[in-house]
Amino acid sequence: MAARWDGDDRGLGIGDAAELVTGASELVAAFRQSNWVAEQPEVHLLPHVEAWCQADRRLALTDAYTNGTEAYVLDFEWHGASGAVGAARAAVFSLIGSFAESATYVRQRRLRSDGGGSGTRLQFEVGTGELRPDARFDPHGHVVLINVAGVL
Repeated sequence: MAARWDGDDRGLGIGDAAELVTGASELVAAFRQSNWVAEQPEVHLLPHVEAWCQADRRLALTDAYTNGTEAYVLDFEWHGASGAVGAARAAVFSLIGSFAESATYVRQRRLRSDGGGSGTRLQFEVGTGELRPDARFDPHGHVVLINVAGVL
């Protein structure tokens, strides 16, 4: 039996997550819509990110830019304990909460630094947006890549 976490003695779960499929599918469908990603993330998202960084010093913003795929890239340096992946993840989720809209997808990856840095960094892929026309704003979204160096 492959353990799913320390102390796992079952090797399998207790059910499925079928109740989430409809909502997740709505978000995936929005991801596929051309022109769904909003322009000017530096205007719409960066002020929230900077305000969060002023209140919570665990992450220091080192760069913010839009890449060639129109994702907004936020580079951070981790100021917490080395190796504290769970603490870094908690900080990133708090950060995401400062700009997240009504539907949000997040995935964490570990990436080797490319050339200039050393070691591995965490990257969080974030897709967030408004899906329904009855929301405060018309349907739109943001793609954000959050890179965190200095955790591992």
